[in-house]
Amino acid sequence: MFRRREPVPFAFLAEADKFRSNVTPPPRERASAGQMAGRWLLGLTVVAGLAGSLIVGMPALSVDQTPAHTQQSEASVRR
Repeated sequence: MFRRREPVPFAFLAEADKFRSNVTPPPRERASAGQMAGRWLLGLTVVAGLAGSLIVGMPALSVDQTPAHTQQSEASVRR
């Protein structure tokens, strides 16, 4: 019988690459209409949330092009 040069503690793992099964796995189940609708709604909710946060956050990200109005105190106005 054939002997290996180095000891392998789990012989079935060493021989696993030779094993080929003739059993095919069962076909995947198709998603139902409710599951597909739920996935679409979840996707749309995520996209709408990202778009909404971008729209709400845009004013905070924009740089003002107009010069800022300085507030003057009443004492400097009454001179």
